[in-house]
Amino acid sequence: MIAFVEYCFQVPANRIGHGQFSAAQLKAIQEIITLVVFCLFSVFYLREELRWNVLLGFGFIVLASFFIFQNR
Repeated sequence: MIAFVEYCFQVPANRIGHGQFSAAQLKAIQEIITLVVFCLFSVFYLREELRWNVLLGFGFIVLASFFIFQNR
């Protein structure tokens, strides 16, 4: 069920965004959406705390997307 919700956001976004974004940029957006859904699911459904090392790792992925979206 979680994957279905994520899929509903990603497929239309990839089809609409392909003309504006590169494949690498779309993949970065997809990964960030996946991380947000995962965090919400693990906190609210699994009742797990997000530890500092997990948040730091996810933060690095978001930081990587910053570099992917830089125009050269």
